[in-house]
Amino acid sequence: MILVLGSLHWDVVVRAPRLPALDETLPGQGVDYRFGGKGGNQARAAARAGARVAFAGAVGRDDPGARMRATLAAEGVDTSRLRQVDAPSGMSVAIETETGDYGAVVVTGANALAMPSDPTGVTTALIQNEVPEAANLALARALPADARLILNAAPARPVPPDLLARLDLLIVNRVEAGQMGAAAFGNWVTVVTRGAEGLDLHRDGTVHRMAAPRVDVVSTHGAGDVFCGTLAAGLDLGCALETALEQAQAEAARHVSTAR
Repeated sequence: MILVLGSLHWDVVVRAPRLPALDETLPGQGVDYRFGGKGGNQARAAARAGARVAFAGAVGRDDPGARMRATLAAEGVDTSRLRQVDAPSGMSVAIETETGDYGAVVVTGANALAMPSDPTGVTTALIQNEVPEAANLALARALPADARLILNAAPARPVPPDLLARLDLLIVNRVEAGQMGAAAFGNWVTVVTRGAEGLDLHRDGTVHRMAAPRVDVVSTHGAGDVFCGTLAAGLDLGCALETALEQAQAEAARHVSTAR
């Protein structure tokens, strides 16, 4: 079973011809309200890829929190570890351009109160940096010795040595890899995603480039989360790393080329 410890955000996505400059107001072309947050998106992707998934995190006692819990449950994700707390649910406001690029502002809200749960029966844990470092560390320390730990280090922040020591797989994009520098590489496997250019697989002192499928991009929003969740599912279901990476790239390509 995969346990995702992560964030949930109710996303407000505004479509515009381009990202505004500082102090500029642009007319928008539409607005959508979407289930989001790195943790939630990754849990949903893993479940859609066929894995058994449970989610640990926190939402507020509000309508967005209820909607996000229901969305996860409808995807077959076990929400018994999703806590309800006295804080507003997390939210993000994103601007999506005609070319598929985006920028966003994220409000942490209830995600700041996310806590790990009993990891009994967990074979893979998937964590990100939208919940407190202490929560990620606590889960890493509590995991069974034979459980796989995957960190998607987004947004980038320093990773504690205790967490690195337990890590099996690190997933970062090229910007995050640059921000982490040498700390992104060690005794674990590191995957550096490069968008349309594919990815670099760093393992045992070697680097292997894997090309990405060529598609017409509609929007890149959430593609990294689809990649992470699908990759975790493939590994948890017993696929070889290269096979799981190919599956994750294919699903991310499908995601960015599909209108939502």
